[in-house]
Amino acid sequence: MDIGLITGKTFDISEGENLLQALKKHGVYLVASCGGKGICGKCRVRLIKGKARIESTGILRPGEIDTGIVLACQTFPEKDILIDIPKESRLVVGEKIALSKSKDLIALLHSFNVEIHPIVRRITLNLPPPTINDNIGDFERIRRSLQEKDIIGIRFSHRVVSAMSKIIRDAGWKITLGYTGSNDIISISPADMNKNSYGLAVDIGTTTVVIYLVNLTDGQLIDVGSTYNSQTKYGDDVITRIIHATESEGLDELRDCVVSDINDLLVPLVERQKINSEDIESAVIAGNTTMSHIFWGLNPASIREEPYIPTLNYFPRWSAETAKLRLNPRAPLYTVPCVASYVGGDIVAGVLASKMHRNSEIALFMDIGTNGEIVIGNNEWLVAAACSAGPCFEGSGIRHGMRATEGAIESIKIDHRTFEPVFKVIGDGEPMGICGSGMIDAISEMFLAGIIDRKGKFVRNTKTGRIRDSVDGREFLIFSRDGNEIVLTEVDIENIIRAKAAMYAGVSVLLKEVGFGLDAIEKVYIAGGFGNYLDIDKAIILGMFPELPKNKFTILGNASISGAYLCLLSKDLRRESGIIASKMTYIELSVSRGFMDEYMSALFLPHTHLRLFPKVKQLILRSKNLGK
Repeated sequence: MDIGLITGKTFDISEGENLLQALKKHGVYLVASCGGKGICGKCRVRLIKGKARIESTGILRPGEIDTGIVLACQTFPEKDILIDIPKESRLVVGEKIALSKSKDLIALLHSFNVEIHPIVRRITLNLPPPTINDNIGDFERIRRSLQEKDIIGIRFSHRVVSAMSKIIRDAGWKITLGYTGSNDIISISPADMNKNSYGLAVDIGTTTVVIYLVNLTDGQLIDVGSTYNSQTKYGDDVITRIIHATESEGLDELRDCVVSDINDLLVPLVERQKINSEDIESAVIAGNTTMSHIFWGLNPASIREEPYIPTLNYFPRWSAETAKLRLNPRAPLYTVPCVASYVGGDIVAGVLASKMHRNSEIALFMDIGTNGEIVIGNNEWLVAAACSAGPCFEGSGIRHGMRATEGAIESIKIDHRTFEPVFKVIGDGEPMGICGSGMIDAISEMFLAGIIDRKGKFVRNTKTGRIRDSVDGREFLIFSRDGNEIVLTEVDIENIIRAKAAMYAGVSVLLKEVGFGLDAIEKVYIAGGFGNYLDIDKAIILGMFPELPKNKFTILGNASISGAYLCLLSKDLRRESGIIASKMTYIELSVSRGFMDEYMSALFLPHTHLRLFPKVKQLILRSKNLGK
């Protein structure tokens, strides 16, 4: 059987295979935030011709079904079919950010005043060819040349030695060796001064996975890939995944999910850049403690059981072969060290990228993702905590939520008299969904316009046709054209308010733990995938951030992947990440008596106590006067 695309491409499909699996096999990737479970409804395709078995329509609406829309993960072709893949369903691999990001990353690296020193070093040897009088073996000949350069104790794996003889002769006895700090030979190849070596920086988030392909010679960001973490089909948060890993014996399933995600992202990058995967000689992994454990196949059970102790926080440098990644099998993988059960390497990498640990000013670091992690401190001390924010800001669990990629509504303004929205879309095309920054804007604007009350409920008798009833309750229509609609439901708003309340409560509790007030905070670093589009003022109106002067805020974007990039390129910064992890004191909020009180108080817009938000209070009064 064949799958035909209206673009003219044709792929074969095996019996019993669904469309999502078949397309993925041929390098066509669809958004599937639920991992192909049929719940998220985002792997939509239009079935134009042919016969297929539809196991479920999920959350598709009758109007969509009537136009031939199906879920790829629930569609099993029975004959040749022709389909159209809507733009919003396509997973963007190699987003158009590599070139724009590369200069910023290199500038960030240089700002640390460190040399490029990747995990794998390279040395070129000009070996004297053997003669009757100089008749030592190939291995001994290489070792002798290394000793002449004061490099001793080099270890050669069987795989390297078995290929050695042919390589050095084909190279005319001029070779380049790649070796690690622990003196393990990673690669042997013909000497080529123009040949590049590559590394991989990986951010394993609970909801998303991001990879950077980096030139290890000059630090250039070559390509980028990102996708939803396929583990989401086993649960949205780390607790449900730990339960699946331990009580359902699903550790291998979870590990296979994330390893497959990374490999699936890597394949099109390698093909597009026309490089050999063997030339990817090292990688850095940054993830929260649970994600790091699952990636390495380590039992995470004790992370969720008091006293919440992980198997380890500092990971050995295991190989790509052990991790099952499609790189050079001997490539060493550096895992950014974790701090505690719920503050992991992603936060250590983020703090590294922020440089707050190098400055004397007291700073607040907030990473907004599926889990909300908070760090307060400076160059003398660091204190951290974590709270469960949920995956809504990354698009999961929101009717029309999506990541901050092309087609996402990133910002919204609502006219306080007509209630008509005006929005901006990433990429300036037609909107396909709404990302975290757009959600924050929309709720803040709806609140100030009087569309929703302080509890996030729609105000009855609001004079607009954009508020309507649906099967899932009331909703606000943001966009509609040719059957394509984008709404925010009351349930969506409730989820977002819960997430922002957890973040604010975490900051409040942590400040009390260290004995400081808000006035002590001189800098606030905001990390998270959607941070580049975030309006700080709107986030304060929402009550996600404390009311501080806007000039104190710095948006970092995905700081975890930036920190992983830094560690990939610098020995000094790898060492520095270890120092950050070792000096960070962890506060367990789950046993904090004050956290629930703070959380309940933050379940209002912007907060139960408006005295904490005096400027927002003035805005509310001004908006009410304008509405009269």
